[in-house]
Amino acid sequence: MKKQHYIYLALGIAATILFYVLRVQAYEALYSVPGFSDQFYNAGLYDMIPLITIAVPWAAAAVYYFAINSVRFDRWYHWLLVGGISTLLTPIIAYSVNQSVFSDMGLSYGTESATFELVNMLWAAVIYVIASFAMRWWSTNCRHTPFPQ
Repeated sequence: MKKQHYIYLALGIAATILFYVLRVQAYEALYSVPGFSDQFYNAGLYDMIPLITIAVPWAAAAVYYFAINSVRFDRWYHWLLVGGISTLLTPIIAYSVNQSVFSDMGLSYGTESATFELVNMLWAAVIYVIASFAMRWWSTNCRHTPFPQ
């Protein structure tokens, strides 16, 4: 392995950690509603939802580059398909967690939660790209996806 491959991995991990450290600011820069955001914060969802937003795209990228890792599945549109699935799956999981927590608290923020998850889709897509570029170098068949080296 080349030294730069480890640098890409380290940068991907660092960017992901930075996203988590700045999670409240990252989400609230794109979507903030006074009552909803306060309850979201008080319920600890700014801790849980970003973890889901990190875990699903990193897992999807790992599945693409290491589990699938097929010459027949190494085109940019295959990579985009896995990224799309990850980007759609992340807010679905996060929304169900969000609604469950709010329901237990006796709160109803259906519209606000759905809008928040649209923002979460954006972050999931960004994290998927970061994860892809961090780990693609160790794939034997898909390392050239989405862009050649």
